Amino acid sequence: MNESALSRRGLSASSSSPVDEILPVGQMFLYGLQHVLVMYAGAVAVPLVVGNAVGLPVEQIILLISADLFICGAATIIQALGIGRWLGCRLPLVQGCTFAALVPMILIGKEYGIGGVSGAVICAGIFTLICAPWISRLVRFFPKVVMGSIVTLIGLSIMPVAGNWIGEGGSGQAAFGDLTSLAIAAVTLFIILNVYTFGSGMIKNIAVLIGLVSGSFIWWLFKSIDFHLVASTSWLSFPHVMRMAKPEFHLIPVALLSVTMVVVMLETMSSIMATGDIVGKKASAETLRNGLTACGLTTTIAGLFNLFPYAAFAQNVGLIGLTGVRSRFVVAVSGLILMLMGMFSKMAALVVVIPKPVLGGAGVVMFGMVVVAGIRTLGSVNYRDNNNGMVVALTIGLGLMPVLVPHLFDQFPPMLKMFLHSGITIGTVIAILANLTLNGKGLPLLHTHQHDSHEPDLLPSSTAARRVAVRTVRMWLLLRKVQKDESQTKSM
Repeated sequence: MNESALSRRGLSASSSSPVDEILPVGQMFLYGLQHVLVMYAGAVAVPLVVGNAVGLPVEQIILLISADLFICGAATIIQALGIGRWLGCRLPLVQGCTFAALVPMILIGKEYGIGGVSGAVICAGIFTLICAPWISRLVRFFPKVVMGSIVTLIGLSIMPVAGNWIGEGGSGQAAFGDLTSLAIAAVTLFIILNVYTFGSGMIKNIAVLIGLVSGSFIWWLFKSIDFHLVASTSWLSFPHVMRMAKPEFHLIPVALLSVTMVVVMLETMSSIMATGDIVGKKASAETLRNGLTACGLTTTIAGLFNLFPYAAFAQNVGLIGLTGVRSRFVVAVSGLILMLMGMFSKMAALVVVIPKPVLGGAGVVMFGMVVVAGIRTLGSVNYRDNNNGMVVALTIGLGLMPVLVPHLFDQFPPMLKMFLHSGITIGTVIAILANLTLNGKGLPLLHTHQHDSHEPDLLPSSTAARRVAVRTVRMWLLLRKVQKDESQTKSM
């Protein structure tokens, strides 16, 4: 029996699935804070980069980040808890500004300013709302071989993010990957692994949080942490509609960002299905539609606040797989924390000071757990008398090309490069087309999930690891005793 709090307590009487579990308030706060720390760097990166690209002053960029955190939190709560029959996938899914639209928004911002970006974002959100019911029907094209390949590809594609975080501890490009950064990232990873292996209950489930706090403290001992940003940030900041500029609507930016939202919707669908697979609740066409509708509505509202398109964060999918805390109410609490951080700017600035190498050390295991989820699904796929092996090979092989060879598609036109820049998008399209072409679309193939049990895997018990450690220590003590007795005998 698993020792985690997930399997022992907190399950409501009306719930039959871990995804609907309501834990004690203290535990939900800690688990929710852990989700926030994991996604924070990615959440603030988009407004930071776009704000600098369009020439906003530092004060306005901080306000932009605060508004972004507030919208992130509201979007996360909507996704986790749902509103009515059409909004929210009701899965533990964290929302944030998507990187897929980063390059188009920079191009639009440099040409049309932040107002042009906002107008394009509003139209792109409306486009997503219109397309959500139709694109969600693609769920029937995601049998196990396609789903497993895409989830594995997601984990492998975001792994370089952890590597870049680990190397960014030095000041300047010349110091990238300095030994201190690598060492502290390794220590952070070591702490997380030990807490996860030998801890139990809630301690085991907050292994990442303990690692991040411990790693930051160790970093502070060897390198300085600049708290100047925290001191200079105001206490309260409430998001205002059109604070930076009024939305401007231009045909080319609207078309460019609307096309980009097709990529965002495909990536969001992949994350929703990966999360559903991990928590043991299969993502149906209705679940995908509701998730995409929430993304579209959030993106539309974000445009009014001079913000950007929103999508699911894949790194939090890995955290769910690592900790085993599958409750959507925990993620809703993380959304509440994000909203508070958006209003209390000093809280937001405080999390900014967490060193990137510390985040990278934690990212190795979190992103790796996404890969594990995909491999687990692929492990139950039948590879006899079909072409499933070729589907997996094409999906992962071609999907990793933009990651392994970043400049491979530089000679393509800008519009096409936008799609080819995302290996997840390439892999998703390839997986669907390869499966339909090589395996056909017969009912037995497309409904391979139908008779499967979708109970989530239990977390590994720490009892076995503890037994091995205790046995090893006992053997070492016994050996020392024998050596001591032999030395005393010889001396006599």
